[in-house]
Formats: sequence, structure tokens, C-alpha cells
Amino acid sequence: MSEFISDLSAIRERARQSIQDGAVTGAYKADREKVVEVLNEALATELVCVLRYKRHYYMAKGINSDAVKAEFLEHAGEEQEHADWIAERIAQLGGDPNFSPVGLADRSHSEYAPGTDLRSMITEDLIAERIAIETYSEIIRWLGDDDPTSRKLMIDILKVEEEHADDMANLLSRVG
Repeated sequence: MSEFISDLSAIRERARQSIQDGAVTGAYKADREKVVEVLNEALATELVCVLRYKRHYYMAKGINSDAVKAEFLEHAGEEQEHADWIAERIAQLGGDPNFSPVGLADRSHSEYAPGTDLRSMITEDLIAERIAIETYSEIIRWLGDDDPTSRKLMIDILKVEEEHADDMANLLSRVG
């Protein structure tokens, strides 16, 4: 294994320049504005998911609803946590997290589909999770090595979205 060699004096000098950029240094290779735009779309997606899961939690009825409601509530909390992580990353990149309700559904990758019964609610949540899985996978590939922090964030979120999809698929197979 070769020795790690770096010009520490040059790194120290660069660290003193553009200090208003905070965590973003000269090592950052991505198009920051485009990354912020894409992360704001992911933020909108997470917020729409929170709203949909919360609605489903309150509207779920029927003999099988207690276990399903608990899953909806748990997922809503996890989606909110994802939204918070994404908003924090956007701010670290010097961007503005877009929490505006105006255009929220248009910015989101997934749709807000309320569902009319337990089965349709679960189905809509599964569809939304599958959309998030596919689009977040694309974001991860797009980021590549240019923004490893945002890439890891999206990988961490993707793992949970895959678990959510699995949960919804299992629930769907159990409701009539």
C-alpha cells in the first residue's frame, strides 16, 4: 500500500480562503447549485411522503387497521427525519431548503395520492416508495464521487426507503 502524501501547507492555506463557504472546500467537485436543486426535489419528496403517511394514519379504518396505522406513523416519522437531514445538507452547501407549500407536489418525485381504503393506502405508499428508490438511486449514481457527503446521505435514506417498500409489500399481501 502506498503512503498517503498530501501538501498540508497548501491545504491549510486553502482552508483560510473562502471561509464563508463553511464545510464546502476546494475539494468539492459537484455543481453546488444543481446539487441543491436536486436535494430540494428530494426534500419535497420526503415532505409529501410525510403528509401522505400522516393522512393514512388518521384515515385507516377496519379490523386490520391497528398494525397498519402503527406502520404508517413510524414511516411518517422516518420520512420527516429524512427531510430534516436533507434540509441540513442543503444549508451546509449554502443553499436554501425549500419548505414552501407552493409547488410542493410539483417539486416532489412522488405523488400525493390519498387512497380510499386500507388496501389503496398501502398501494399508494408502496408506489411512492418505489419511485423514491428509483429516483434516489439515480441521484446516487449522478453524484458519484463529486459530493461524497450528499451521496452517503442519499444512500442512507435509500436503505430506509427500501425497508419501507418491503414493509408495504408485506402489508399489502396481508390485507384483503
